[in-house]
Amino acid sequence: MNETNRVYLYDTTLRDGAQTSGVDFTVADKIAIAQELDALGVDYVEGGWPGANPTDDAFFAEPPKLGRATFTAFGMTRRPGRSASNDPGLSALLDSPAAAVCIVGKSWDFHVDVALGIPRDENLTLIADSIREIKARGREPLFDAEHFFDGYKANPDYALQCVQAAYEAGARWVVLCDTNGGTLPDEVEQIVARVASVIPGSHIGIHTHNDTENAVANSLAAVRAGARMIQGTLNGLGERCGNANLLSLIPTLTVKMGFDTGVGRDGLARLVHVSRMLDERLNRTPNRHAAYVGESAFAHKGGLHVSAVEKDPSSYEHVDPSLVGNRRHVLVSDQAGRSNILARLREVGVEVDPKDERIGQLVDLVKRREFEGYAYDGAEASFELLARRALGEVPDYFRLAAFRVLDERRWNSKGDLVTLSEATTKVEVPSASGDGQPVMTVAEGNGPVNALDQALRKALIPVYPALEGMRLVDYKVRILSAQDGSKAVTRVLIETADRHGQRWVTVGVSANVIDASFNALSDSITYCLYRSGAAIDKPVVAA
Repeated sequence: MNETNRVYLYDTTLRDGAQTSGVDFTVADKIAIAQELDALGVDYVEGGWPGANPTDDAFFAEPPKLGRATFTAFGMTRRPGRSASNDPGLSALLDSPAAAVCIVGKSWDFHVDVALGIPRDENLTLIADSIREIKARGREPLFDAEHFFDGYKANPDYALQCVQAAYEAGARWVVLCDTNGGTLPDEVEQIVARVASVIPGSHIGIHTHNDTENAVANSLAAVRAGARMIQGTLNGLGERCGNANLLSLIPTLTVKMGFDTGVGRDGLARLVHVSRMLDERLNRTPNRHAAYVGESAFAHKGGLHVSAVEKDPSSYEHVDPSLVGNRRHVLVSDQAGRSNILARLREVGVEVDPKDERIGQLVDLVKRREFEGYAYDGAEASFELLARRALGEVPDYFRLAAFRVLDERRWNSKGDLVTLSEATTKVEVPSASGDGQPVMTVAEGNGPVNALDQALRKALIPVYPALEGMRLVDYKVRILSAQDGSKAVTRVLIETADRHGQRWVTVGVSANVIDASFNALSDSITYCLYRSGAAIDKPVVAA
């Protein structure tokens, strides 16, 4: 591999992206996003700041298994008056299971003088000591030079001394941070080129913010000047105006500029999926105008555009939308939809003849479902079931005759105000002969959805022991405005895990939130049974 052509990707969605107003990741969110980033092909996944909050502590206590990406902890240099080996903050990073540690330190003399209130030479010592301690403990050290560009403009010699101190102490990467987001691309290119004259570009990274709408442009300018690592976030999440958007940078670097980012063609084709997966987890409406991955990124509305695109798509498209997992939106045949469905079927391991007439029916079904409010980009398990049902591969493991959910709010015997949920279900489990007796169960739960889940499994586990150990780990609700102006509908996403830690997401839609929840829950149970190999009259015992 030609290292001069290799640009490394460092994702900070789970830390810097969590600074976004209105964003609050759960541990389940962090695990799922980290696994998606690993599958995408990024080099570093920054998990957060160990010791900073309970969520990060829980996440680092049981981090996800990553096959390719380096799991990274974030923190700060040792404090003045503490040794590197006796600093609580640094110790929390080094006691974590992270293979790499990225520390942030001051590189603007103004901040050293005012914020830290220490001599400037002492700040250089803080940086070097911290990097050496990380390296001595067998971790890969990275240094984020906070406010580097503002510091360079104010005092170029001192800013360079800060990053040189980190590099000479053994930092794998010194990352130049445009913390305030006010530097312009021409300035970035000039300053990074100056840094690259004293530190090899193979050890220089860039971290930009989008306060002037230049985060992506500034990152590309840094690469042109020699930097070979980019920090960014999915969908450009980040405080204030956001960080550099990796989902824009990856295809630009790979397709436009010819760099090797470690993200192959399969990874590029997942970019739309990853973008929408994140939005679903955050209960955010996807930005339809986002570069590369937005629904309108390759949309053509009538007139000359459509006529030209039908003759040659390159006339109005800068790249083939399928390269990034997107599709063209024009009023032509259903071939684009058919190809998309076939690709998604291959992703979930379903092999089918492209000429099978059922594919056309499935395309129509997916379009109809999406019009009703379903979204399958964040609910792969529901999509797989939908497809396999259309192909006649999924048995009817159970049939729901009826359910009822009651909530009661009252004072208990201890004088506490409590809300109790109780669900009653009538479920029929068919046999191979076609008959089956309905089973009625009642269960209480922590909320109506949990009660419904408990009642369903109370009826099904005696027949299907494979459901033992299955648990709900996340639940999200979004209210959707109906496209035809009628009453709004509710979309529910449920994430489930089995006893082995395997996770899947299902979706349900209805005007009634409990009904939508049941639809998602039913898919979740069915998916668990299908994956386990359960069959009517031949239940699989949990391993």
